[in-house]
Amino acid sequence: MNLQPLHHYLAGRTDPACAYLYDLVHLRQRAERLRRSLPAQCSLFYAIKANSDAPVLRALRQHTDGFEAASLGEIEQVRAVDKAAPIAFGGPGKTDAELEGALEQRVMLFHIESEHQLRRLDWIARRRHRVADILLRVNPAHVPQQATLRMGGQATQFGIEEARIPELIELAGTLPGVRLKGLHIHAISNNLDAPAHLALLAHYFDLAQAWQRHHRLTFDWLNVGGGIGVNYAEPQAQFDWEGFCRGLSALIAARRPDFRIVFECGRFLSADCGYYLAEVTDIKRNHGKHFAILRGGSHHFRLPVSWQHSHPFIVLPREAWPYPFARPAVIDSPVTLCGELCTPKDTLARNAHVERLRAGDCVAFLLAGAYGWHISHHDFLSHPHPERLYFGA
Repeated sequence: MNLQPLHHYLAGRTDPACAYLYDLVHLRQRAERLRRSLPAQCSLFYAIKANSDAPVLRALRQHTDGFEAASLGEIEQVRAVDKAAPIAFGGPGKTDAELEGALEQRVMLFHIESEHQLRRLDWIARRRHRVADILLRVNPAHVPQQATLRMGGQATQFGIEEARIPELIELAGTLPGVRLKGLHIHAISNNLDAPAHLALLAHYFDLAQAWQRHHRLTFDWLNVGGGIGVNYAEPQAQFDWEGFCRGLSALIAARRPDFRIVFECGRFLSADCGYYLAEVTDIKRNHGKHFAILRGGSHHFRLPVSWQHSHPFIVLPREAWPYPFARPAVIDSPVTLCGELCTPKDTLARNAHVERLRAGDCVAFLLAGAYGWHISHHDFLSHPHPERLYFGA
């Protein structure tokens, strides 16, 4: 954990501190380490929904194999920093304008989520005298693995149910505007169990290889999604990526798939490159419990409320105190960290024990580089936005 950018930001500040800080050197090193550990038959794409800031995309373009985008807006964000990077276009609700725009922006692969989406893309591509390369997104009939979010193995808006895939494979073969290149199977999210994730991929291999044999096809790609999680409850106990990659190498050697395996990780790549820093503006006691009020909150950093967890943080003491009266503090006690919004749901950590926390100190929330600013309701109550700073660009 590199705290130097945080201390650098706080040095000499007199106004209440509130900022996102991103360590791009760490991000590049992490992405390269993750990609290097994968078997040679695998590619690592970055799912930009986790953090689509241009400095982040620029930092990753030489250290990943491409980007996964879920809207035309995200495609355009990638193209603004790299005119030629491979892009996979996902999402269940692609409009005609998005399909047309994605063709114009030379998207490499379209993830097809329904028969109607397939027919619309074929119709649009033929009108433009183009052929679009596609992956059919599968919603498997059964996924035994558990995770925080499930997109498959049950009724959801995602993908094509497994029983209909043979029909859609046959249909795709009759449509001149599309070219079937493989499958996309992304059924769970935020899985922390490496052996369970390896078993999930074995199931994906079984499905893909069975359809290849039945239809006498050769798939070029199997996109296995992201789905690898970040442990916010125990930041030192993260997903065993190295062990997972060793197991994946053995699985590939045993199954000998002839398709390339694509991962599209977002959170797992970028979470630990970012901090959300907020100054404590007040400390109070209500009904026997301590509360720290922050210059910031869930309108900047919605992740803890969205996932209903207490987010890990560290205290950054600040000795300056400009007032001629006593400094509110909580000593060797649990405290709940709340934002400045007029709702009791604006809570980032509950009953977290601190040795000492004072008004004027700062807290730095860890693992805030993904799904932080980008999923938050920025303008609720019209408070100022946090600064967003990038180190090592």
